[in-house]
Amino acid sequence: MLRVAITGASGLIGSGLAEALLGRGDEVVGFSRDPNRAAAAGNPQIAWRACDLAASPPESSTLRGVDAIVNLAGEPINQRWNEAAKQRIMASRVDATANLVRAIADSAEAPGVLVSGSAVGYYGDSGDREVDETGAPGSSFDCLVCERWEKAAEAARQSGVRVAISRTGLVLDRRGGLLKDLLVPFRLGVGGPVAGGDQYMPWIHLDDLVALLIWLIDSEFAQGPYNATAPNPINNRDFSKALGKALGRPAVMAIPKAALRLRLGRELAAVAAGGTRAVPKRALAEGFRFTHPNLGAALTDVLSRRWEQVVLPARGGGG
Repeated sequence: MLRVAITGASGLIGSGLAEALLGRGDEVVGFSRDPNRAAAAGNPQIAWRACDLAASPPESSTLRGVDAIVNLAGEPINQRWNEAAKQRIMASRVDATANLVRAIADSAEAPGVLVSGSAVGYYGDSGDREVDETGAPGSSFDCLVCERWEKAAEAARQSGVRVAISRTGLVLDRRGGLLKDLLVPFRLGVGGPVAGGDQYMPWIHLDDLVALLIWLIDSEFAQGPYNATAPNPINNRDFSKALGKALGRPAVMAIPKAALRLRLGRELAAVAAGGTRAVPKRALAEGFRFTHPNLGAALTDVLSRRWEQVVLPARGGGG
């Protein structure tokens, strides 16, 4: 049995991860600025501890007895990128991670592994070229955030901690993220490709993301960056067709770039109109197996569920 601390444990990914860890018999510690509120709204089996990572490092005693940390906290990046928003986005990831690493360094007994979040936004717009974990960072704001976020996490190696980075793609789940935003227009028959539809969408089913995060915890050889994306990325046009088919609705209402700029602002709209054909080369090569590698079946599974059911990965490393 492991004791796993999760930052962002009340979010879509964090709550799914906590559920899976608890389901296999592990203990879960959640960090929150308001632990009483988090306990009332979240899983009662999570042991919540007061912590505002973006503001300051937690007390070193907060990590006492923790075997692994999964760092998922961060301000939503899908908002207009004015200067205030950029500062919040950066601080919630980079400053918070740096403070967490300081607490690890000050801890009398450091955890064995830090699995820290990042995103495929690290690479920027790659067109139709496949990108694996050896790809260089891009130059837009989201690329810079990911690059600094990862660098802050990697500093934990100086404390003897194994560090693995999850460069996460677009997470498929009805409760949040991209799919939640798309369901209403697509069900109304007004969904369709965005900005021409040629841009690649590196998606991943929530079950596979949770399983991959646990695999990174358990696999003692796993370190450095891993693309947390399904093996078969798809462009926006084909994604729209697949979602329309899964819902039994047409998906031909194209959304022009001008509409993106109106809704998201010029800078974020430019990123949204681009794409990344990221592939999980390292995870596949090192033994991880995806339950939902193909988009059509993944969408059918997500949309047919009456409740969320996380597929629990086997304990132990891949191979």
